[in-house]
Amino acid sequence: MPLQKTGETPEGGSADAEPLLKVRGLVRHFPITKGLLKRQVGAVQAVDGIDFDVRPGETLGVVGESGCGKSTMGRLITRLDEPTGGSIEFQGQDITHLSPGRLRPMRRDVQMIFQDPYGSLNPRHTIGAIVSTPFRLQGVEPEGGVKKEVQRLLELVGLSPEHYNRYPHEFSGGQRQRIGIARALALKPKLVVADEPVSALDVSIQAQVVNLMDDLQEELGLTYVIIAHDLSVIRHVSDRIAVMYLGKIVELADRKALYDSPMHPYTKALLSAVPVPDPKRRTQRDRILLTGDVPSPINPPSGCRFRTRCWKATEECATTEPPLVALRTGHQVACHHPENAPAEQKDSTN
Repeated sequence: MPLQKTGETPEGGSADAEPLLKVRGLVRHFPITKGLLKRQVGAVQAVDGIDFDVRPGETLGVVGESGCGKSTMGRLITRLDEPTGGSIEFQGQDITHLSPGRLRPMRRDVQMIFQDPYGSLNPRHTIGAIVSTPFRLQGVEPEGGVKKEVQRLLELVGLSPEHYNRYPHEFSGGQRQRIGIARALALKPKLVVADEPVSALDVSIQAQVVNLMDDLQEELGLTYVIIAHDLSVIRHVSDRIAVMYLGKIVELADRKALYDSPMHPYTKALLSAVPVPDPKRRTQRDRILLTGDVPSPINPPSGCRFRTRCWKATEECATTEPPLVALRTGHQVACHHPENAPAEQKDSTN
């Protein structure tokens, strides 16, 4: 059984701590061009103005449907992609538009675990060469030599040091993901962004990788941003959770508050879709079926982007975009008609 976290924030993840990562108004639009002159005729609004902080030592989970901008957001905060607008601060330094040369020192502190455990590993390189790549790129010589450090990292993630000379095709999916984790940890980063780290794995292997990441966080003091669409995984690993819809964060709260009393209708619909193993509890729960398809990020709806699928939508939702505001301590929501809102908030929206 996976080990459950006992506190809402891990040691060092206090709400009063200075944020390790601060994101404000982050935007990424991918231009759509047409004709020989490549004239821009539109843009895919993958990420469109999101704000959040990540505190030292905590795990921020990011959930949402496919195409909502989760992975793009992960690539932006690791600066694998260039933002269109907004700002990203890491340890108080603005890294939004740093040149590749000035980004190099920051790369040691911010690493990424990719979704596809096989596609992210070069099939022509041995595991030793793959995991030692960060040392070579950063010009770092570990104490005791690179080979010894790589073997230590392999052992840390539950693999044998004897795997040093093997190739990626000789490993299972779960083992390949462990190799990816070892590579991400090579330079002792402070922030690890994990993009769907277990979605490509069998359920039994998912639990092993999730528990490994929990153990490594406790042992090494890591800070995680974990992107996933599996709400059960996110509930297990996260301290706080951000829910994204069509390029926007619609709700941000600590794990217990979000699962016990979700405020945004979209969050409520997502949680109602989580499978329940107990047949009695399953029949007692109301399943919310959303109508229609997710709108195109090329031409999103005016006002609230969820209004075309929301059962509480009014004229105000079509004309005014709801800001992300705190209705309870640590619980932010972007909705004109929130669920489970405090009484004074309900009165003000009527």
